[in-house]
Amino acid sequence: MTAERTAEAAHAIETVFRLEAPRIIAGVTRIVRDVGIAEELAQDALVAALEQWPDEGIPDNPGAWLMATAKHRAIDLVRRKERYARKLAEVGRDLEAAPPHLDEPSDPDDIDDDLLRLVFTACHPVLSAEARVALTLRLLGGLTTAEIARAVLAPEATVAQRIVRAKRTLATKNVAFEVPYGPERAARLGSVLEVIYLIFNEGYAATAGDDYLRPGLCEDALRLARLLAALMPKEPEVHGLAALLELQASRSAARTGPSGEPVLLRDQDRRRWNQLLIRRGFAALGRADAVSTGGPGPYALQAAIAASHAHAHTYAETNWEGIATLYGLLAARAPSPVVELNRAVAVSMAEGPAAGLALVDALAGEPALRDYHLLPSVRGDLLDRLGRREEARAEFERAASLTRNERERELLLARAQACRTERGNSYSQGPHQPLQ
Repeated sequence: MTAERTAEAAHAIETVFRLEAPRIIAGVTRIVRDVGIAEELAQDALVAALEQWPDEGIPDNPGAWLMATAKHRAIDLVRRKERYARKLAEVGRDLEAAPPHLDEPSDPDDIDDDLLRLVFTACHPVLSAEARVALTLRLLGGLTTAEIARAVLAPEATVAQRIVRAKRTLATKNVAFEVPYGPERAARLGSVLEVIYLIFNEGYAATAGDDYLRPGLCEDALRLARLLAALMPKEPEVHGLAALLELQASRSAARTGPSGEPVLLRDQDRRRWNQLLIRRGFAALGRADAVSTGGPGPYALQAAIAASHAHAHTYAETNWEGIATLYGLLAARAPSPVVELNRAVAVSMAEGPAAGLALVDALAGEPALRDYHLLPSVRGDLLDRLGRREEARAEFERAASLTRNERERELLLARAQACRTERGNSYSQGPHQPLQ
């Protein structure tokens, strides 16, 4: 066994497990009915791969290998423990040999998707809203505790405690692994939408690591949003979220260059925007409007902002006044410092950088934005546009020190360097409605 072969296997294991972990956890949870135990068994499968693949070679279907290994260990665990004897009988004597779909419910109102079941289980009302988000991002999104902390703007230690307590609560309360029906489903919907949204955002602009994008997370979130829209066709915010993700995902191919470097909105080749996803986004936004009875909700408003960008054939044609108005409506409907930061960007484009800077400076004391790299990033851009380049340079350097994404750090440091010599290209990127 050569060092090269060992390194190749280790890289394959890391890549495959990152992509497949949520599906493995979901599949195993259907057997053991405990998300904490399911996560441990998924880790056991990873350890087995680390032990066997360097010697035996990488399997033809490494994801299926990991899933099978985790499920076999789950079945062994169920058989070993007497308290799970009844559960073993319920899943059937032929569980090992039966295709996955054979032991699914036949109810047409059910969704044959373990990932969606995992989302609704992790969003059970026995958990706090914060715990639901953290746990689902961990199990479904495969995010680390540090990445979740950045995504929800909370201390890492706090997020770690939420995850541990959430798993314990689900186990002690014997929460069923299911997609609920009726009023219970509606009660969990808000948390489910938030989780899918945050998972997409992590894929759209990764909080840490060497890659600016994590396409797998975007694909999972988009797939779940589409499934949820099919499941709940009369819920306007479900369609609003689906529209938002379709429209944001349509830009993905144009958002990075040949070497994976970020490409800003103004510099993107809009011919690379995916027109099929744009049409799907417009259609979903239309469905949201059609079933809405109380005006657009936060997701539909954000989708309308994304639609404004999609309607513009060039950057110069962007309707910034309309986008600023939509952000004002969003701030009234779902007030938060993050929304206000986005609104400041839009106002700066519609009314000038001085108007935007006044709004950004008003957010300087917000605790939630204290370590948020996009605040100094946006402020640096506005100062640069005003010709105050030394101040802009300091803001870009501060933003670079706060971000944990290497690609974004390189971009911010390049902008800081440009301030030393000449005016850089205008850079505006709102955090939850990225202008990229």
